[in-house]
Amino acid sequence: MVQAWYMDKSADDPRRPHRGEPARPVGLEQLRGLGVLYWKLDADKYENDPELEKIRKERNYSWMDIITICKDKLPNYEEKVKMFYEEHLHLDDEIRYILDGSGYFDVRDQEDRWIRIFMEKGDMITLPAGMYHRFTLDEKVGLQSSLLGPGLCTDVDTQPCRMRRGYYL
Repeated sequence: MVQAWYMDKSADDPRRPHRGEPARPVGLEQLRGLGVLYWKLDADKYENDPELEKIRKERNYSWMDIITICKDKLPNYEEKVKMFYEEHLHLDDEIRYILDGSGYFDVRDQEDRWIRIFMEKGDMITLPAGMYHRFTLDEKVGLQSSLLGPGLCTDVDTQPCRMRRGYYL
């Protein structure tokens, strides 16, 4: 089951959990209310998983790409990790399926507060178009993830999708 919580305001190492004190967990229903969707799948059979294929067909996720985020596999690793942690949004939904490893997606709620979502092997998440977010690895070694979607992601801050979801520019 997905684990999510409101983050503390520390500027400390982003790979740490950053749970607020007192802890303020965020449930799946609250995430759904923000437009975030979540599935738990069997990452060991992602290439032939009928459940994944069903989701892809229902949601029109026509393509899939795989990225491995670790020092010995990703060119310009340090630069890329910093880039992933920069707050941004996309014109299309962002769909990530964790095939190995773990990390955090941080998303902004409608009151501009950060919610941290812990992602590990088998977790698949859809962040809605127009939602500000960022990603970081946790304190473990690395991560392998697949990116799915109906089209290429585009970063833009001033789009109607932001207003439809109730996010303010």
